[in-house]
Amino acid sequence: MKIPEINISEYDYILPNSKIALYPAKTRDNSKLLIYKNSKLSHTQFKNITTQLPENSLLIFNNTKVVRARLIFKKSTGAKIELFCLEPYNNIDISKAFESKNEVKWNCLIGNKKKWKSGAIYLTTIINYKDVTVKAELYRETGEEFVILFKWDKSDITFAEIMEAAGNTPLPPYLKRDAEEIDNERYQTIYSSNKGSVAAPTAGLHFTPEIIKELKKKSISTAEITLHVGAGTFKPVKSETIAEHEMHTEHFNVTTETVRKIADHNGPIIAVGTTSVRTIESLHILALKEAANKNSREIDQWDGFKYRDKDQHKNTLKEFSKLLEKEQKSGVSASTSIIITPGYKFRVIDGLITNFHQPRSTLLLLIAAFTGDKWKDIYEYALTNNFRFLSYGDSSLLLK
Repeated sequence: MKIPEINISEYDYILPNSKIALYPAKTRDNSKLLIYKNSKLSHTQFKNITTQLPENSLLIFNNTKVVRARLIFKKSTGAKIELFCLEPYNNIDISKAFESKNEVKWNCLIGNKKKWKSGAIYLTTIINYKDVTVKAELYRETGEEFVILFKWDKSDITFAEIMEAAGNTPLPPYLKRDAEEIDNERYQTIYSSNKGSVAAPTAGLHFTPEIIKELKKKSISTAEITLHVGAGTFKPVKSETIAEHEMHTEHFNVTTETVRKIADHNGPIIAVGTTSVRTIESLHILALKEAANKNSREIDQWDGFKYRDKDQHKNTLKEFSKLLEKEQKSGVSASTSIIITPGYKFRVIDGLITNFHQPRSTLLLLIAAFTGDKWKDIYEYALTNNFRFLSYGDSSLLLK
């Protein structure tokens, strides 16, 4: 395996603050849509996306749901401490963590940490017309993160209910504003169903019920995966070369039905968002590992370059779906820290729908891996034509 020699400075561009969308468009599908097809660039409004998709496409959506992961506590002195809940401690299943009663441990980031050295901090909220007091204590420090023990005084209340009642929407740090009422709805896709993300799969924010209906009318198939987006998605590349960058880990789940649907589809497969790309490509590597008798449910950072497909991806995934069916499994759960950079060979996807990403980011590297040096023309076109950038910004449809 040869790790790509990539200097992150080659994937930089000037992004003026005025181009960053601080709020969502008036309506979801009123955003702009850049189209990159046959090496040509054009644009329209997102509401017209069904007219731009290739016939017989299969769209893969990430149905993860953003949780209100920012909790504001107070010390006895009155100092405010923000706890940003990232994921349950010790790899506890996230659904079990949400359903926990009385107490639970989470990996967190701490805002205003210098004001909290020790002791308990508290917040009070109202759930089901009852006052609920939540206590937080420092349990363990793990690098930049902290393990926090949460306890509360009502045994019939779950941690999910506490987050919903007392938490704030975890907006990206570059928006530099507090969450507002509009964010509770708009920083969430209309098809979100599985709680667990601390950042939205933003490519899906543009879809409306009307567009979903249009897809069905045009016989464009859809399928769903779940990848819970972590705060690491905003982690900047600080090293000079990408080989020195450590990717974050995220957890995903794909049903056996979706594996079979991807394997059997005879047409373009289009990922809605980079999270869907990472999941689908990780799924295929998982199938390759299975074929090589590697009983692993972890995709490492450089596995995309290590595991080469000697067969067509459809055959690999068909065999994997048959195995899941034979073992009567409803799906597959795994973790991935896959990095997709120029030099990566895409195994499954033929196109993607995605927003415009930060300079010097791993997400921009993924776009460059798919489009080659054309990423520069795409981003220059977007800047010149007043596209809005980042999470609440406009969208693009990139096709092979």
